Amino acid sequence: MARPPTEIDSKQFEALCKIQCTQAEICDVLDVTDKTLTRWCRETYSLGFSDIYKKYASHGKAALRRAQFKLAEHNASMAIWLGKIILDQKETEIDKIAEEGKVTVIIDV
Repeated sequence: MARPPTEIDSKQFEALCKIQCTQAEICDVLDVTDKTLTRWCRETYSLGFSDIYKKYASHGKAALRRAQFKLAEHNASMAIWLGKIILDQKETEIDKIAEEGKVTVIIDV
């Protein structure tokens, strides 16, 4: 007698991909093997696991980026960090020294 087919909830699978769970973690949560998951992906989406994972993982990355930008509207540290990462903004040596309180002004008279 054949084993009954494993039921996998596609919404749960997609949500796990969106939060960047690994394949092993997804298998653990869904209580399936990696072979079963790969076969299910082919049957359900007509794509292999890695292709469908990339699609839904990118949705999660976009949601995280959206949340970070929203946070940056009210959080200077997040705005500075995003400026450094996305806009390639950098602190100068003078900024770093001033931040540490090591600025000494010499006036020549």
